[in-house]
Amino acid sequence: MQIGFNLPNSGPMAEPETMARVARLGEELGFDYLTLTDHIALPDTGVPGYPYSDSGAFYEPEPGRRLEQLTAAAWIAARTGRIRLVLAVLVVPHRPAVLAAKMLSTLDVLSGGRLTVGIGAGWLQAELDAVATTPFAERGAVTDEYVDAMRRLWTEDKPRIAGKYVRYDGLVMEPKPLQKPHPPIWVGGESGPSMRRAARVGDAWYPIGSNKAHLLDTLPRLEAGIAKLRRLAEAAGRDPERIGVAYRVKRHGHEAPPASDGHRRLFTNGIANVIADIKALRALGVTAIDFDFEGREAEKSMADMRRFRAEVMDRI
Repeated sequence: MQIGFNLPNSGPMAEPETMARVARLGEELGFDYLTLTDHIALPDTGVPGYPYSDSGAFYEPEPGRRLEQLTAAAWIAARTGRIRLVLAVLVVPHRPAVLAAKMLSTLDVLSGGRLTVGIGAGWLQAELDAVATTPFAERGAVTDEYVDAMRRLWTEDKPRIAGKYVRYDGLVMEPKPLQKPHPPIWVGGESGPSMRRAARVGDAWYPIGSNKAHLLDTLPRLEAGIAKLRRLAEAAGRDPERIGVAYRVKRHGHEAPPASDGHRRLFTNGIANVIADIKALRALGVTAIDFDFEGREAEKSMADMRRFRAEVMDRI
C-alpha cells in the first residue's frame, strides 16, 4: 500500500519555496506520492454546491489564490527526485485532449516517469463554462472521449481519431510518456458513471468518502463500493484484481459521531483508529491512501507530517 499526502497549491502555502520545502519533506519522510488539485477559476466559494462537505460550501484557505495544476507539478518535479506526482484530479474537460496529452507526456518525461494522472469530469458548472470549450452537460462524454484519445496519442505512432470532440490525423506527437504503456490513470468520482469509467479504463478507482450523494465514509460502505467496482470491471471484460483502489482522506484522527449507517466514520476518533483503518483498507484491496495536512501555516503542516510519520507510518 502506498501512502501519500496533499501538497497545497492553493491558499497561503501556495508559494514556490514553501511548496518545494513541503514536497521535499514528504520525500524525506518516506511518503510515496504527493497530490495536486485542479481549479482554474472559482466563483464565490461560500455558495453551496460542493459535493464533499456537509454544508456544501467549498473550503478554500485563501479564495482565488490557486496555482495551475500542471505548471505546479512541473515545478515540484524539478525540486524533488523520487516522490510520485499524482494529479488529484485533472478536470479532463478543462484542456483540449491533444494539448493535455502533450503536456502530460512532457511532464512524465521531465519528472523521470513519476506522473500519475488522476482524472475527473468536473462538478463546478461556472468554472467549466468559463474554461472548457465543450458543454457542461456533456462533460461525462467529453471526459470519456478525451481520455480515450490521450491513451491513443500516448501509445500509437500515428493515430487517426475522428470523434465528436477530438479530431486528429496525419500528425506525429513525440515524445511519448516515459512510463509504458502510459502513466497510471486513477479515476476519481463516486457516481455510477465515474465507477463505470474506472472499471473501463482505470488503473485505479480514486474516491473521496464524503460525497453526500454517494457516501463511502464507513468500512461497510467502502467495502460495498469496492465490490460494485469489481462487478463493473467484470462486466467491462477486465480482471478486477488489476484495478487498484486509491482512497482520499480529507481529515483524520478527529472526533466525529457515527455515520448515518450507524458505523464509525473512517479515520475518525483517534490515531489508533487511523492505524486500524489503514490495515482494514489494505485487507479490502485498497492500494493507496492519501492524507491532507493542508493549512495556513507551513511549519504546522510540516510538524503534522512528521508526527504522522512517527505515530502512523512507523507503526504500519
